[in-house]
Amino acid sequence: MLDFELLRAFVAVADCGGFHRAAEQLNLTQSTVSQQIKRLESETKRPLFRRTTRSVALTDDGEMLLGDARRLLQLEEAARHRLAAPRLSGSVRLGVVEEVAGGSLPSALGRFAAAHPGVKLEVQIGVSAPLIEQLNAGRLDVVFAKRPLGTSKGRLVWREALVWAAAETFDLVPGGPLPLALYRERSVSREAALSALQDSDLTWEIMYTSPSLTGLRAAALAGLAITPLPASAVIAGLRILGTAEGLPRLPDLEFALYEKTRPDKAAAALAAALLTLAHGSSRPTI
Repeated sequence: MLDFELLRAFVAVADCGGFHRAAEQLNLTQSTVSQQIKRLESETKRPLFRRTTRSVALTDDGEMLLGDARRLLQLEEAARHRLAAPRLSGSVRLGVVEEVAGGSLPSALGRFAAAHPGVKLEVQIGVSAPLIEQLNAGRLDVVFAKRPLGTSKGRLVWREALVWAAAETFDLVPGGPLPLALYRERSVSREAALSALQDSDLTWEIMYTSPSLTGLRAAALAGLAITPLPASAVIAGLRILGTAEGLPRLPDLEFALYEKTRPDKAAAALAAALLTLAHGSSRPTI
């Protein structure tokens, strides 16, 4: 068994290039660090450093040990954090829009479940407005959804473009009504698209409705209509249309996190975990 304190001293000497700086980093005396390295070399039965009056360098055996030592220390730190984390229990009811559920959400939920195995997650996928209504009615604890246009409620997680998407082979018919595929229910993207079209000189017709993102993309891929999608939801087989094709510009979408008024510890911990999905200008992969 390798002592983690000895491995920590070994990595510090390797990173700092000497015993004096390593001792300062570890808040130990130089003689203590030197003794720790000697103990580690005794345990491994290998010389780990080549020492001269001016420098300290890793031996070949030291180079081999360094990568393993880093990984072991990372695992040890992760284990300590997990053990130090408060033990949570209960259940959390999460509502999430499909655009997020098909992206980086599963990995975030997996990490949360591993850190808090005593918490049961109930996940409901839907459209933003009904999910937020269920939260307000007390039927959900946390909601990850598109923020309604013109509002500032919820905690912003990321912002991205809303675009017109159509099949790569789709052609607009000059003078004809614009065929649309929209969410069946009231939604942020539906309202944004209709508002933009009402302010334009275009004629349009809703040809297809669906309760899901999958259904809207299927209609667009089949060439039945164009549909407003988050830029990250445009998949192979679809292309983005814009002002060059005479279509009005759409507003950006804001994905936000909503919590009930007095969240319990489990719900607050899940919300904090989901906030880590914010990556500046990056977008979740759909």
